[in-house]
Amino acid sequence: MTATEPALPAGTVALVTGANKGIGYQTARKLAARGATVLVGARDAERGAAAVTDLAAGGGDVRLCVLDVTDQASVTAAADRIARDFGKLDILVNNAGVLVDQGVPVLEVTADQLRRTYETNVFGVVAVTSALAPLLAKSGRGRVVNLSSSLGSLSVNAAEPERLAPYQLLAYNSSKSALNALTLMYANALKDAGVKVNSAEPGYVATDLNGHAGFGTAEEGAEVVVRLATLDQDGPTASFQSATAQLPW
Repeated sequence: MTATEPALPAGTVALVTGANKGIGYQTARKLAARGATVLVGARDAERGAAAVTDLAAGGGDVRLCVLDVTDQASVTAAADRIARDFGKLDILVNNAGVLVDQGVPVLEVTADQLRRTYETNVFGVVAVTSALAPLLAKSGRGRVVNLSSSLGSLSVNAAEPERLAPYQLLAYNSSKSALNALTLMYANALKDAGVKVNSAEPGYVATDLNGHAGFGTAEEGAEVVVRLATLDQDGPTASFQSATAQLPW
């Protein structure tokens, strides 16, 4: 922990979905380093346990939370556990995501590929956020960060259509546009409870999602996520931010 990374308030509890690898893993690591109790959300118990072992070796309170965001029973069980063990949730990072239409031309993307993408990237966020909203409201300083992408920015894509040429991802891109809409709606619905909800653009970083083709590292991608997850009371809500700028919807 550095001078620019102050300790979080005692008793801070965070849940990061899809945290057994990539940006989610690095987000969990950074939050634990600042003193949060971090629940590592993972669909696969074995992979999740391995990630927790690695993270715990670096210090901090890191715990496994077996969670499949596409399974309502799993989501409900996770919410019940957090309520039972902590009584509230301070930070929710909706990081879990899939990319199923890589390399598929727009006109060849199927409805099934769209459904599979939205099941995790959109419906999963709804299931998790709705289940945990009451616990976030009890925090007094609740923060929600949705992992988005500038590929979902309608303004950017309309102004620079040529940038879509190498990224013809009908399912993925539109899912991130939908996720940004969720961010605005949840921010408005939760503002009276003091919960701030923002979208994060981690940048094109190397992860399993893109076959490690990104330019940056997962650790670098996690920086904006952690910043938005640890905003003070004067911080923004209903915003879409990268590491260096506020992005247009």
